[in-house]
This record gives sequence, structure tokens and C-alpha cells, in this order.
Amino acid sequence: MSSVEVIVYTSTGCPYCEKVKTHLTEWGIEFEVRNVTLYKEYFEKLRENNIPGTPATYVNGKLILGFQEKKFKEALGLEEDNELDVEVSK
Repeated sequence: MSSVEVIVYTSTGCPYCEKVKTHLTEWGIEFEVRNVTLYKEYFEKLRENNIPGTPATYVNGKLILGFQEKKFKEALGLEEDNELDVEVSK
């Protein structure tokens, strides 16, 4: 897999933040965690960019809000587990 930069802005006690981190780990993706509850500068960064809350994940600079598995897989270049994607030739 090619090099990918993933930054996850999280907050303490956020279940969707945990879901994002769990899935990225399961997919073998390295990521940086920036907890906005613990570090005011991360909170301010989100506010400056008009991002209303967490999780806010940047994949190679592209923002994905919340936990959106399909968008994560597309941004990361991961294959969908979907039989309809298989092309059948006659």
C-alpha cells in the first residue's frame, strides 16, 4: 500500500472516535490521534476550520467527518467487501 497520512481528531468519551480508531487499526492503517479534550490547540484548529465536532479525520488532507466506513475505504484505497464488484465475463 502506498504511503498515506491519517490524522484523527478525537475527544474523550466519544464512541464514534473509538470506532474510527478501531477500524483503522483493524485495517492496518497507521494514524496520528489529536485529542481535542486534552489539547486546546487541537480544539482551536478544528474551530478555525469550522469543523463542528469529532471525530474529524484527515486522509491525505481530505476531511471525513464522523464514522463513514465507505468514505474511509475509498480514501484509503481499500477494497469493499462486496460481491457486486466482481465482473463476470462470458
